[in-house]
Amino acid sequence: MTRRVLLKLSGESFGGGGVGINIGVVRRLAKEIAKAIETVQICVVVGGGNFFRGEELSAAGIDRNRGDYMGMLGTVMNCLALQDFLEQAGVVTRVQSAIAMDQVSEPYIPLKAIRHMEKRRVVIFGAGVGIPYFSTDTVSIQRSLETNCDEVLMAKNGVDGVYTSDPQLDKSAQKLEYLTVTRALVDNLKVMDSTALSLAKTNKMDIRVFGINEPENVTDALLGKKIGSLVSAD
Repeated sequence: MTRRVLLKLSGESFGGGGVGINIGVVRRLAKEIAKAIETVQICVVVGGGNFFRGEELSAAGIDRNRGDYMGMLGTVMNCLALQDFLEQAGVVTRVQSAIAMDQVSEPYIPLKAIRHMEKRRVVIFGAGVGIPYFSTDTVSIQRSLETNCDEVLMAKNGVDGVYTSDPQLDKSAQKLEYLTVTRALVDNLKVMDSTALSLAKTNKMDIRVFGINEPENVTDALLGKKIGSLVSAD
């Protein structure tokens, strides 16, 4: 049976650490995804932190609901950028949005997304789940379950896996090649937010966490190579 995976890309990775879109980074990501499309069925969830974050906007005085919707719109801009570079790399893509945007995307329909993947199209999910208060971490697990993915691949910016503590602040931090979702929750290891981890645990969805900065890591993760850290639901 063909492997089907969901790739989670943060908005920060699209911005290369800044605001907006870093063209070089997104082009590289698209090329690395393209190398795996003939072997693996792929869908992608993209964050919007390089444009807006609902929590940060709320702290600045913007209504939280409205700020979250602004963040969702930011994810769609990232989706369209990734779609463009994937198409340039010869990959047929579809953007599916949880908020109706008929001129630039399809509505989110799980069975249609599965059919696209079966036809070797990359499906990019935008606009979160279409309502406030849900992170793209949670969206990643939810979409992976609805589209019957085998694994969630979480690309991290600036770190190559899960550590016992923040390796940038704690020199004694140790990398964990394997851990359970329960440990990630109990030790607050910042793999994903607790809602996403709980959903993964309940539904037995494994998560592989890896670094996005190393060239070819996205391709390797998509192809099932054992890089980074495996967070097991068992």
